[in-house]
Amino acid sequence: MLMDAASISGLGRALVQSEHLLVQDAESIQRQAQASNISFVEQLVLSKKLTPLAIAKFASGMFGLPLLDLATISPDSLPKGVIDDELIAGKRLLPLFKRGSRLFVGTSDPTQSAAFHAITFKTGLTVDVVVVEDDKLAKLVGRYTENAAVTAFNNMAADEFGELEIADPDAESASDGMPDVDDAPVVKFVNKVLLDAINGGASDIHFEPYERFYRVRYRIDGNLKEVVQPPLAIKEKIASRIKVVSRMDISEKRVPQDGRLKLKISSTKAVDFRVSTLPTLFGEKIVMRILDASAASLDIEQLGFEPEQKALLLRAIARPYGMVLVTGPTGSGKTVSLYTCLNILNKPDTNISTAEDPVEINLPGINQVNVNERAGLTFASALRSFLRQDPDVIMVGEIRDYETADISIKAAQTGHMVFSTLHTNNAPATLTRLLNMGVAPFNIASSVLLIMAQRLARKLCTHCKKPVEIPREALLRAGFAEEELDGSWQPYGPVGCDECRGSGYKGRTGIYEVMPITDAMVRLIMSDGNAVDIADLARKEGMVDLRHAGLLKVKRGITSLTEIEAVTNE
Repeated sequence: MLMDAASISGLGRALVQSEHLLVQDAESIQRQAQASNISFVEQLVLSKKLTPLAIAKFASGMFGLPLLDLATISPDSLPKGVIDDELIAGKRLLPLFKRGSRLFVGTSDPTQSAAFHAITFKTGLTVDVVVVEDDKLAKLVGRYTENAAVTAFNNMAADEFGELEIADPDAESASDGMPDVDDAPVVKFVNKVLLDAINGGASDIHFEPYERFYRVRYRIDGNLKEVVQPPLAIKEKIASRIKVVSRMDISEKRVPQDGRLKLKISSTKAVDFRVSTLPTLFGEKIVMRILDASAASLDIEQLGFEPEQKALLLRAIARPYGMVLVTGPTGSGKTVSLYTCLNILNKPDTNISTAEDPVEINLPGINQVNVNERAGLTFASALRSFLRQDPDVIMVGEIRDYETADISIKAAQTGHMVFSTLHTNNAPATLTRLLNMGVAPFNIASSVLLIMAQRLARKLCTHCKKPVEIPREALLRAGFAEEELDGSWQPYGPVGCDECRGSGYKGRTGIYEVMPITDAMVRLIMSDGNAVDIADLARKEGMVDLRHAGLLKVKRGITSLTEIEAVTNE
């Protein structure tokens, strides 16, 4: 049933009338935008029907409004406190300048007249609309609201420090164990460290006591960076504060502890942390893992697969039963890859159960179990329970021993799709690892569908990367073939700017080695072939190994040769 044309956004109607957009496309985009609770323009950009610049030029010409490039605007120069943050974030409206009684507001959709009237009503200022590109607007709105949040945190009064919420809904309030008001600076400091870590894109926060100093480090894009050295005298207060809000025993300092906490940033946004303490020589070291719930909803397109690799993976997970194994070192993105696969399979007619140590990403529609070895809930015992729960898909956090491997393989042989991880260097070595655990070759051959090895490589910052000259000999040594050095592509290297905090890199991408278990490979496994034989056969069958998958990203200018050599050096 077609949507009533009147329900299409004002900008959408204008685009349809001027024949820039088909009416059925506009209706589809409007429905998707409403379902995702985002603006029409944002959904239009995601659909790739029009670019942000094309939309901005059209809106500017259609409505006779000025067009501004936001790249020329500094976030620090924007007027503060003029418009409510909710209106800024919800309607994508950005105050640009204030001159007397006139307020210039940037928007990618100038048809939001109700929002402009609301601003005039609340502020008493006349609104002058300026058209801007939606992608640049989104980035600047994010920065603007982040800065506002930081300011809010810095200006907190002592009685407002209870923004750290306890993850355990059954637990009693932690207010009884809160530090005294005298410790308010410590509370403010901890909140500030957590917020800065979130804003800076960190994955972990390290609080580390030493004999003569105390330091805090962030892990950003896989690399640790020192950010601050607070006074050594407050190390106990910092540890106590974190332990209180993480529901740990503050009197116990001799044994490691684990906990969770939730940092409530606003009424609509909260971030979960997994907290771990470790008694060291000079006090308790605390590591906090920032659990990014958005990682679970990653699209497979964003992970960095080559087209052939993606096709092989999707074909394997679409099978009704069998085993898919993901391998790589700690921090190589195995969990995100598995959850992306589970997200694809997560439908109302599919029963999915996972056993993890611990559960890092909460995904609605999936039955997730925390492994607890002390309580007797191991991977093997969880697996046995799953098989009595009528499962379709099972995910085992890690195969560590023969028992877990044996049950997983039997589950794969009896009509279940099984996902799991192992710690090996590459895909061919995974098969020999299973053999070394004691799994019979015929069991491996009859159950394993595909093995995927992966690494994470830092992406070059798109704002500052520059072409570099690399000697031909160095490229050949790295693994490039002679025929690939034909001058049709240019390697890039890092520079460093404000956008990437001087590192030259921003964000990470996956590098994959995808090895399907073919009939020829089954015969080789059955005849006791070793990892080298399996690797040779896989390459003959067209498998792209980790190094060459990385070199393809160098050719496309996504990352640098130095980075690929570092992450694929075995």
